[in-house]
Amino acid sequence: MTAPTGAGRRVTADDWIQAGFAILAEGGPAALRISRLCDRLSVTKGSFYWHFTDMPEYRAALASAWGDLHDEKRRRFEESAETDPRRRLVEMVQTLTRPDHWALERAMRVWALTDEAVLASVRRSDERVLGAVRQAFVDYGFDDDEADLRSTVLFAAGVGLLHESTSPQELSGSLSERVLDLMLKR
Repeated sequence: MTAPTGAGRRVTADDWIQAGFAILAEGGPAALRISRLCDRLSVTKGSFYWHFTDMPEYRAALASAWGDLHDEKRRRFEESAETDPRRRLVEMVQTLTRPDHWALERAMRVWALTDEAVLASVRRSDERVLGAVRQAFVDYGFDDDEADLRSTVLFAAGVGLLHESTSPQELSGSLSERVLDLMLKR
C-alpha cells in the first residue's frame, strides 16, 4: 500500500502539518476540521487516516511541529550570537511580525487557552525564546537580574502587542524600534 495522493503527488504527514498551520493562521483552532484539511490538500479523508489515527493525534502532532518550528528559529538566533545583541532583538521582532508567522503565533496562543498539549508546547517554546531574548540583554551588557527583568517585560509586551494588533504591520517599523530603544536604555 502507498500513501494517498493529492494533486498528482503523495501527501506526506508534513503536508498535513503545513495545511494545518495555514488553516490555523486563517481561521484559528475552530477551523481545524478534517474536511477542511482534505479540501486544502485535494485528498479524501482516507488520506488523513493514512497518516493520523484521529483528530486528537493530528492536533498533538501539529502542536509538536509548531514547537519544532520555534526551536529552528531559536537556533538561528543562538547561532547568530556573534551578531550585535540589538540586531538579534530586531531580528526576533521581525520574525514575530512576518505576516505568515504573526497569524499562526496568535492562533497557537488562542488554541493554548483550551488545549493542555498546545499550552505545554507554547510554554516550552516561550521559555526557549525568552532565554534567547535574555541572552541578548546579557550580551548588551546588563547584569543577570536586569536582563531577567528586561527580557520578561519585552517578551510580555511583545505577546500583548501581538494580540492587540490587527495586522503584523502595526508591530513593525517604528513601534518595534521605539520599544527596543526603551528596553535597551540604561
